[in-house]
Amino acid sequence: MRELAAHAEHVYTCAQRDSAAANSSIVASWRRCISMHRLAPEQMRQPLRVSDQEWRKAREASEHLIADASVELDRLFATVGRSGCCLILTDHNGIALERRGAAGDDKHFRELGLWTGSVWTEASIGTNGIGTAIADERSVTILRDQHFFCSNISLGCTTAPIRDHRGQLAAALDISTCRDDVSDVTLGILGQMVRDAALRIEVNLFKSAFPGARFLMVAGANNPTAALLAVDRHDLVLGATRAARLALKLDDRRISAGLPAADALQEQTMSADEDLVEAERAALLRALSRSSGNVSQAAVALGMSRATLHRKMKRLNLH
Repeated sequence: MRELAAHAEHVYTCAQRDSAAANSSIVASWRRCISMHRLAPEQMRQPLRVSDQEWRKAREASEHLIADASVELDRLFATVGRSGCCLILTDHNGIALERRGAAGDDKHFRELGLWTGSVWTEASIGTNGIGTAIADERSVTILRDQHFFCSNISLGCTTAPIRDHRGQLAAALDISTCRDDVSDVTLGILGQMVRDAALRIEVNLFKSAFPGARFLMVAGANNPTAALLAVDRHDLVLGATRAARLALKLDDRRISAGLPAADALQEQTMSADEDLVEAERAALLRALSRSSGNVSQAAVALGMSRATLHRKMKRLNLH
């Protein structure tokens, strides 16, 4: 009890200091919990829960997210599940949609509310990995007494946000553990794993949103594997991941206006005449490639005579 009282007093004291809130994202979260959500750190409580009907509705609204995340959840749990960790996938409202955990750990995690249908926002359960990651829209790690409520100070969690095909917050992926021997270093390793898995889920969501599109990697981005453009057959940008939007300064307005991928990537620009010549050259090269260099077959595919194709090839220096 003395430990719990000391924790509550520490939270109150730090939250009252403007300098502490300005310099620490944890203390800033504590202050939000007290001033915005009217919570008291000395409480022992579980997160709020939605009804079964509300949970099913939340899952239906996130069916694409769940489908695109399932393989990554299974892969991640196969790596960390035996070490006393559980995984939680929530929607953008913090509602736990999917969970992975070992049967032997289920009772303890369920008592803490790490279960499907629970709401892990700051308003529901104070400072925690999921709620604070959603509030700050960034990856966070919350270890033991960094949690707001006394009931959660045995918990260590690390969470990464997941963004949809428009770069908007769509979900959060969390690894939580109650092991006594978990350290900052261990959580750091788990944090990198959860961030990597979240990025792969983002890529899955992005590719699922643009079936039939070509995907281009933005080479100059901080994380090129997550910085993707979806491009149609006319070389117009259909969509961009958040990493690509940040790297190329793109927004929905620029994309919906009709943006050539070459312009977005700031490739060397050509005049309209040069553009047409390059488009014709590309069309002939594709036809010749598909026919394995057989000019007669390529001409038939292009709907022109063999002589016409030869003249075009000569003009475009394709012989």
